[in-house]
Amino acid sequence: MKIFDQLTVIGLREWIALPGLGVAGLRAKIDTGASTSSLHATEIVQFQRNEQSWVRFTAHLGTLAQLRHRRCEALLVAIKTIKSSNGHAQSRYVIRTTLALGDRTWAVDFTLSCRKSMRYRLLLGAKALVDGQLVVNPALTYIQDKPGIPALSSSVTGVV
Repeated sequence: MKIFDQLTVIGLREWIALPGLGVAGLRAKIDTGASTSSLHATEIVQFQRNEQSWVRFTAHLGTLAQLRHRRCEALLVAIKTIKSSNGHAQSRYVIRTTLALGDRTWAVDFTLSCRKSMRYRLLLGAKALVDGQLVVNPALTYIQDKPGIPALSSSVTGVV
């Protein structure tokens, strides 16, 4: 059996923060079967700023019992066609923002999609796990410390 000391173990569900969007205390479902990560967003509007494409959206956070939302803006990285597990294809906006999980932070691409019917507002996919050098033990949940959000300066983009 091989042991990889440089990798951090996370559970099937973890607390995360998105400091670039000013969001903390978000429960994430870890999904190694999904390539791309996804954030529950509505009211998505594409616009131009300094000759670059951006998106403005409402990020829905928390749980069905304690729903929170936040208006956000982020640079548009791409528009990507995503195929769901049932074979349905959908065109989605892709943003890149900083993700904090435990004591680690790194840039992650998120598709913006309506996850209203889903239990978790954020899905963390395989690409984010590889970039964060994480391995998943599906028998565990919430094993990493809950990340906080550093004091945000007025120069931080992505927060409205």
